[in-house]
Amino acid sequence: MGDDGTVTSPSAVSWRNLPDAVGRRLASAGSGAGLGLYLHVPFCATRCGYCDFNTYTAGELGSSSSPQSWLAAVQRELDGAARLLGPRPVTTVFVGGGTPSLLGGDGLADLLGAVRTSFDLAPGAEVTTESNPESTSPEFFATIRDAGYTRVSLGMQSAAAHVLAILERTHTPGRALAAAREASAAGFEHVNLDVIYGTPGETDADLDATLDAVLSAPVDHVSAYALIVEDGTAFARKVRRGEIPAPDDDVLASRYERIDARLSDAGFDWYEVSNWARGADGACRHNEAYWRSDDWWGIGPGAHSHVAGARWWNRIHPATYATALDEGEWPGDGFEVVDAGDAHTEAVMLRLRMRTGLPVSELDDGERARADTAVADGLLRVVDDAYVLTDAGRLLADGVVRQILVD
Repeated sequence: MGDDGTVTSPSAVSWRNLPDAVGRRLASAGSGAGLGLYLHVPFCATRCGYCDFNTYTAGELGSSSSPQSWLAAVQRELDGAARLLGPRPVTTVFVGGGTPSLLGGDGLADLLGAVRTSFDLAPGAEVTTESNPESTSPEFFATIRDAGYTRVSLGMQSAAAHVLAILERTHTPGRALAAAREASAAGFEHVNLDVIYGTPGETDADLDATLDAVLSAPVDHVSAYALIVEDGTAFARKVRRGEIPAPDDDVLASRYERIDARLSDAGFDWYEVSNWARGADGACRHNEAYWRSDDWWGIGPGAHSHVAGARWWNRIHPATYATALDEGEWPGDGFEVVDAGDAHTEAVMLRLRMRTGLPVSELDDGERARADTAVADGLLRVVDDAYVLTDAGRLLADGVVRQILVD
């Protein structure tokens, strides 16, 4: 061990500066349990005004990084992760971004090939990629389906052109629906459309048109997210200057109820506060693993990981991420070991968002008393020895969590 507390033996670990605390946790993880992999694609054609994700346009990156150098670095991180973890079957893979579809069908096939070089995919593994409708085609979907992808998530946001313009999205309103049909025709049984609601200027009629479009498409999953004004984004600057109003909380609540009612009537069941699926197989298993605090390894610049109670996050810029791996270093930029108190807090926060709910046994006496108060207030109900949010409770989920955790 080095003077700074890091593991230095190359025979024991993949990277010479892996923190000892993380190394010990990885060594205790066991080889039989399933593992999720998240792969971050940091490339975008343009930057949407509301987005604060770790993404870069070609102009922002210049010559410092490219899809080729990024993929080579990803392969090195995958190899290092596999050496550290041993023979763990990968049960879910999720390719996010950024805009993974900018890699093209062949690029996404190469990415999944890199995963297979380092890890074994479990039988029936779920393999998902996000895609921008504008960078897809029938050939794209056929290629990634043949490569082994099983689920596609398409960013629709809205069917109203003026709403897309405010969000600075580049696709046309009908392209997301066409892409969903192309994915289905290519053999994808699991197709998701992402919707954003509460954009300034959006009307009830706009939302209804969006939901009409969603329900006309061959999809078995819908994600609907309230627009959030993130600090540092172009959208936040416009709000601060008074050019556009901030989203209205009452409007957001009304829109959520409208979305839930329409989707429920169409046979979609909520399984997490912002996600609805048609049928048990429609739910995204990778995201369910996040909400259960299962193990996942995040690959790529800025990606976060959670394995055996250790959490870490990679260096953000693609060039510095790749340089670290080139030099045999751990690509992480920081880490923490989750103690029992933090793990409990996270379990309450995450499990309560799921339709399966938070087991009553997870709470101490004081927390159960406060949860029972929420039951009396109509925000929770008890189902199969678990606290589950009611329809009213879903609108106030964060407040219910605070009520349970805080004396």
